[in-house]
Amino acid sequence: MQHEPSPHADATEPVTLPTQRAAGCPFDPPTGLAEIREQRPLARMTYPDGHAGWLATGHSTIRAILGDPRFSSRYELLHHPFPGGPEGPIPPAPVGDMTGMDAPEHTRFRRLLAGRFTVRRMRRLAARAEEITAEHLDAMERGGPGVDLVEAFARPLPALMICELLGVPYADRERFQHHAHTLMAMEVTPEERYAAFVGLQDYMAELVAAKRLAAKRATSAASGTSGTSGAGAAGAAVTAGAEHSDDLLGDLARDSDLTDEELEGVGGFLLAAGLDTTANMIAHGTFALLANPAQAEALRTDPDLAPQAVEELMRYLTVAHTGVKSALEDVEMDGRLIRAGESVTLSFEAANRDPERFPDPDVLDLHRKATGHLGFGHGIHQCLGQQLARVELTVALPALLRRFPTLRLAVPAEEVPLRTDMNIYGVHRLPVTWDTDEDEG
Repeated sequence: MQHEPSPHADATEPVTLPTQRAAGCPFDPPTGLAEIREQRPLARMTYPDGHAGWLATGHSTIRAILGDPRFSSRYELLHHPFPGGPEGPIPPAPVGDMTGMDAPEHTRFRRLLAGRFTVRRMRRLAARAEEITAEHLDAMERGGPGVDLVEAFARPLPALMICELLGVPYADRERFQHHAHTLMAMEVTPEERYAAFVGLQDYMAELVAAKRLAAKRATSAASGTSGTSGAGAAGAAVTAGAEHSDDLLGDLARDSDLTDEELEGVGGFLLAAGLDTTANMIAHGTFALLANPAQAEALRTDPDLAPQAVEELMRYLTVAHTGVKSALEDVEMDGRLIRAGESVTLSFEAANRDPERFPDPDVLDLHRKATGHLGFGHGIHQCLGQQLARVELTVALPALLRRFPTLRLAVPAEEVPLRTDMNIYGVHRLPVTWDTDEDEG
């Protein structure tokens, strides 16, 4: 059906999504976003495939779209906003990938998972985060000055915390981390990255089988019968006492109606959602703090500042910088009519620097009340693991600064390789060094 021209139509020249960041400004959004936001918080946008859609840059506009059920997150309805994206239609979300689901399917998964991020579990994970952080800082100290902070600290912590959350047995963690790190590494070949992806899928299937076996043993023990084996390699690592473990996959295997395929998909989704983002927040957050010594010193000397500092760093850096929605029906927004089927690109990094919401938004101020930032999204798709991410960041960043008060870049700032072509922004490497007691003496 042909639509008549709308009196609300945006007659101005369409924009394209700015992606180039200014040299020497590694923490700022791409050049041009602020100008677009100032002129039109909701602007007509031409997509790389020729689609005529929209670009949202204003905080209130994006928040409204994220909270509106008339916009879909289903991948197959979206148009890719970046040049060099997939050719042709985007395939539907894999099983368990909640990011690409709408209600009611999304609601089913969300309800099952949200209740598992309990206060008790977060307290236990916070204690483990402290232990894992201390272990890696000890290793850095023993090795002496001069490390890539990404490899030595930023990647291992969230990887091991995901192991804790999912219930990966200790005997399997080296294998799990190897595959996870290969997926994120810059220097690996496409073949190596694909092999790591398949390896993680295979392992997740083994882990789910092990959790099912543990749940069956628990049921059998309660009824006085004997369970059966057959959980594969990972099953041998899950003992008969695993029914008392406090991991999320074990919970779901016992108490939900999810199929094995759905459990495997959920495990992969949580890995993808919680590993790269948190690793880059640790590394890029450290980079930002080293570039703002007064802010770093404030965090190092005031432990109570950490929760607030994490919110401000999430706002200021916005490593998960861009999202896309598709209108399921005609929607009037900001005086413009978004037609059914049109994609809307959401620039979270522009929204988090919106002066209408955050005064002096381009200044990193750890004392700022950054409530309402969109670093974790908003609405029904708001980051499910945000509390775990907060735990990791609140523990890791102050501990790093306290352990190494003279921490600094080991290369000029302009030589730090930035992830300018990635869905998650940050740094590929962060070479750092520090003074030892001998140096100070």
